[in-house]
Amino acid sequence: MNIRNLVTKEIIEWIICIAIAIILTLLFRYFIATPTVVQRVSMYPTLEENQRLIVTRTFRITKNMPKRGDIVTFEAPSTSYSSGTKDESNPVAIYSNKKRGIFSKFLYNVIEINKISYIKRVIAEPGEHVEIEDGKVFINGKELEEKYLQPDVTTESSIFNDFIVPEGYLFCMGDNRLKSTDCREFGCIPFDKIEGKVILRFWPLKNIKKF
Repeated sequence: MNIRNLVTKEIIEWIICIAIAIILTLLFRYFIATPTVVQRVSMYPTLEENQRLIVTRTFRITKNMPKRGDIVTFEAPSTSYSSGTKDESNPVAIYSNKKRGIFSKFLYNVIEINKISYIKRVIAEPGEHVEIEDGKVFINGKELEEKYLQPDVTTESSIFNDFIVPEGYLFCMGDNRLKSTDCREFGCIPFDKIEGKVILRFWPLKNIKKF
């Protein structure tokens, strides 16, 4: 075998190794875990801007969805409701930005190019009755204890404030209630739009914490 063939063979082997590494990385990132950065103030004081997190995505394999109290990331809905367009018998988020073609879906859902995501806390699960009244949250008629909120923080909603979470959906809100765009405005999030559950804050090191 001449030198040219040896070089060609080695290049092909390297290309194959790199391709396998990329595929394994993407599979791990999509199905197991991925790092992310907090970019907004909606989860203050639990999470602050520029903190680094690890988000698990194993529920895409196990189908065990996050529960109340979990902090999750999800694809941002296309629009928010106004008080005149809400339907509390069907309080679900609207996703109208549908991608066409396998390549476009791959770039958007796997590589996550041009994808906007929110990070919020799960407040209510499927089938639960949510009421937001007098600055408080009630689940199935019982006031929800929320120790993660700052003192004197109240919860208000002029859109969705008395409804039942549909099957296959989660109701989520930010801990910083006055500065959080969440399910109170755009409705409950379908399971297939949930991207991950926060399990670790690893940066800054002084604030490292498991969730």
